[in-house]
Amino acid sequence: MNHHPSAPGRPISGTKRLKDLLAQRDNRVCADCGAPDPKWASSNIGVFICLKCSGVHRSLGTHISKVLSVTLDEWSDDQVDSMVEVGGNASANSIYEAYIPEGVSKPRPDAGPEERSQYIRSKYELQEFLKPSLRILSTSSKLSLQASMSAKISDSFRSSASSQQSEGMVEFIGMLKTKVLRGTNLAVRDMLSSDPYVVLKLGKQRVQTTVVKSNLNPVWNEELMLSVPQKYGPIKLEVYDYDTFSADDVMGEAEIDIQPMITSATAFGDVGMFENMQIGKWLKSNDNALLEDSTVNIVDGKVKQSVSLKLQNVESGEVHLELEWIPLDQ
Repeated sequence: MNHHPSAPGRPISGTKRLKDLLAQRDNRVCADCGAPDPKWASSNIGVFICLKCSGVHRSLGTHISKVLSVTLDEWSDDQVDSMVEVGGNASANSIYEAYIPEGVSKPRPDAGPEERSQYIRSKYELQEFLKPSLRILSTSSKLSLQASMSAKISDSFRSSASSQQSEGMVEFIGMLKTKVLRGTNLAVRDMLSSDPYVVLKLGKQRVQTTVVKSNLNPVWNEELMLSVPQKYGPIKLEVYDYDTFSADDVMGEAEIDIQPMITSATAFGDVGMFENMQIGKWLKSNDNALLEDSTVNIVDGKVKQSVSLKLQNVESGEVHLELEWIPLDQ
């Protein structure tokens, strides 16, 4: 039996509601730089943004901004509800840009990466342009920001932003795209299997894969983005078994030394000028979790590194990844 989408009594689809919202005048330009025809959105902040600004939003981490393509990604009803509840760019900016200090101006569509990044971080991560009375310091599960709108922003954003306000701006030197490929022979944490997912941590950033149900050899093939600060340490990798009714069990951990990759990439500068070749190496030793030496290579104008890790502090398990370095000017 066919249902026509506009049949009487049927709810309006999420796609239609999103397109209607995007058609509003204030949503026809990027909320952050004013570029026309934005095709991306931050579903939890409630703004439509351009491709260049979406890259900066991604670097903030999903705990601050969850970036989705308006046309390419599947949206849940809750995500559409959040966007509709905020009401679009004008409503969101009336809060996030309520008090832009003298001397600070919004980036233009042709702004450079550094200017764009600094503004977006000040706006959302540090909440520097909010009215002081609206800065959220609470961590209750679902709060609303009341002013000319009611905006849903995740608690983790609030706690992250409030904790970082006192620490000032963090300078970033680039981004690391980490493709979590697969796990092998992971530890059993349920009756016969596990429901594993991978968490990556760098500084205050935390990103994670989806959960793969009942699988000790999961395939994720998921790309996770991390911003790399000037003073960076290793990436902490943790594997967990998802539990519905209790705390998630640890299934091992490892550290990823990103210095060989970044040092090599920085030394070569514009790698697009070079042929495919090896430019660096992270050596397997008793002090790290590498299964084998991990080479840093220029591949089709990009700096990439395949990493295979033996999980530590667990009876078994390996995780295989591919790293890609993205300089700020790219």
